Amino acid sequence: MLKKVIEYVDYDDVPRKETFYFNLTKAECVEIEASATGGIEKYVEKIVASDNNKEIMSLFKEIILKAYGEKSPDGKRFIKSQELRDAFAQTEAYSVLFMELAENSGMASAFINGIIPKAATLPAQG
Repeated sequence: MLKKVIEYVDYDDVPRKETFYFNLTKAECVEIEASATGGIEKYVEKIVASDNNKEIMSLFKEIILKAYGEKSPDGKRFIKSQELRDAFAQTEAYSVLFMELAENSGMASAFINGIIPKAATLPAQG
């Protein structure tokens, strides 16, 4: 799980500093892996090599929103829903994070590594 503090200015021009959580379960990683031809790693390599900014941005958006959620107060659940994703996507915090990842490959890599479970071993595609 990745805990990320994001500073942004809201739509009332109020500076904010909030903590957001992002996580992919092992099952979600397997789903993503299975949905990409040749696996997610080859898919990302292909997109980056093609320099297709539209696909790169689409992939960032998909990963950010798929990983976004809220921890339950007791820490037993990481709650995700389309409603929560939509609400987050409508904030400037999302915009700040998106631009941070789009403009800095090191931060993008750290984000991806932070949301993938430590013990996640994805099956080989082939």
